[in-house]
This record gives sequence, structure tokens and C-alpha cells, in this order.
Amino acid sequence: MAFPPLTHVAVTVSDLDRSTRWYTALFGTEPVLDEDEGSGDFHHTVYAIGGGQLFGLHTHTGGSPDGAFDARLAGLDHVAFTCADRAELEGWVTRLDELGITHGGIKDAHYGSGVSFRDPDGIALEFFAPPTPS
Repeated sequence: MAFPPLTHVAVTVSDLDRSTRWYTALFGTEPVLDEDEGSGDFHHTVYAIGGGQLFGLHTHTGGSPDGAFDARLAGLDHVAFTCADRAELEGWVTRLDELGITHGGIKDAHYGSGVSFRDPDGIALEFFAPPTPS
């Protein structure tokens, strides 16, 4: 039996309105879902980002003690979005620049190339392309 692909990723954010504006600009689309989960303790906003995949923003009443994301703690390190090749990756670098999103430029490695950036809460994100065949 093959392992199934991811259907969605959800991240918890400190300011849902700010993050919704930021991710709407990044994804170039409006959320497909924006609702409370009934009790008022949880709200989520969800984007359809292609290929049947969803990306969700969650907020919880009370929040975390300091609200800061830290990749060194157990849990999420980063979320990477697939690019078909380096040309597509370069296109995303241009798009990040247009949006005023700070990034680390394209970094090349034997296993592929990526550009890293962070959302308003400091959650680590990346665009990643496989290595170019030689």
C-alpha cells in the first residue's frame, strides 16, 4: 500500500486578520473557508493552493504564552512548496520581491534548490525545486 499524499497543512497564527491578508497576497487567491468551529475557541481560514491541497490558518482563544515560532522546538520546522524547476523557483523569488517579503535568496544543494522566507509570525516557509538533471 502506497503512503497517501498530504491533503492539507495548518499553522497556528497569532493575528488571523494580519496573516489572512499576508497569505492571500502570497497565494494570490482568497480563502475558500473562513469559520469558527462552533465553541468560539477556535477559528480557521483555509486556502485551496492547487493539486487538491489545502493550507489552513488557525487561531485559538488564549494563544501561546509568547506567541513566537521557534523551529528548534519539537513540532513544525518549515513548510516547503514544490516548484517544477529552477525557472519556476526564480519566478517565485521575483514574486516575493514584488510583495516585499524578505527571503534568503536561492540556495543550491545537491538535492535541489530552495528559497526560504517567513510569514508574519516567523513560521518558516520555502519554495523548493528538485536538482536539474545533468
